[in-house]
Amino acid sequence: MRTYAQLLRPAEWIKNTFVFAALAFGAKMGDRQAIALSLAAFAAFCLASSAGYILNDILDRNRDRLHPVKKNRPLARGAVSLGTASAIIVGLVLACVALCALSSLPGRFCWTLGAYLALTWIYSLALKYRMILDVIVIAILFVLRALGGAVAIGVPVSPWLVVCTFMLCLFLGFGKRRCEIAMIGNTHAMRGHRPTLVRYTPNLLTHLLSTSGGIAIITFLLYTLDTTWHSRVEAGRHNLIYTLPLVVYGIYRYAMLIELGKGTGPTDLLIKDPPFLIAVILWVLAALFILYRMPPQWGLGIVG
Repeated sequence: MRTYAQLLRPAEWIKNTFVFAALAFGAKMGDRQAIALSLAAFAAFCLASSAGYILNDILDRNRDRLHPVKKNRPLARGAVSLGTASAIIVGLVLACVALCALSSLPGRFCWTLGAYLALTWIYSLALKYRMILDVIVIAILFVLRALGGAVAIGVPVSPWLVVCTFMLCLFLGFGKRRCEIAMIGNTHAMRGHRPTLVRYTPNLLTHLLSTSGGIAIITFLLYTLDTTWHSRVEAGRHNLIYTLPLVVYGIYRYAMLIELGKGTGPTDLLIKDPPFLIAVILWVLAALFILYRMPPQWGLGIVG
């Protein structure tokens, strides 16, 4: 059972928490039906993402054997057969369909989830071999998670949701490439594991990280200063500027850790680095307090 659990990669399900962004920032935290639909959407994305991970592991099983960490994955080490892995993929997709039907998730969510699955598989088959485009696709997959959460509960999709999610995940994606280069080190091994890594030089990735990280901070600031809103919770977004130190610390901490080669990616660092994890938790708690519990007289008093 432990082997099959590793095949599903449950630690990666933390990425699907982007589904809950619309619930928090769309003034739906007090709506029980919205909470139930968000949980169902999260579960559906977990099933879909696991199906994508298994397909990727099937295709990359030989390359993964060249990686110092990925060589321990079930398919790479031969602990699970190709037939069994393929059957699990089919089962996960069928489970997604059943969950969407039983939980009354809207049709727009099903289309979004389908687009996520299709793009995941296209990425595994071809797009991950295209430099720059591979990271852009990863960022788009995160945007689809956030969009899925919005359409699941009927919240209007904000342009800020798309822009902020895309830029943050672009930064995280380039950081993951930097981690892989630091871990593998050997050019021959990089070419065998992921050919695009050879073209991602440390200097180039440093530049891409600086650019995407800076733009991510700027888009967050623009979001907090936006003067259009439709509810009390949305009006409270201005006070999210109080969380700017946590945002800056989290981004810079992540950049520092990947430069030192401390992890394989954002999920690994989130689990293994207590300061980074604490910063993320504090930001989430602070954002929820500001949006739902902060007295109006404590705010910045910005009006539209």
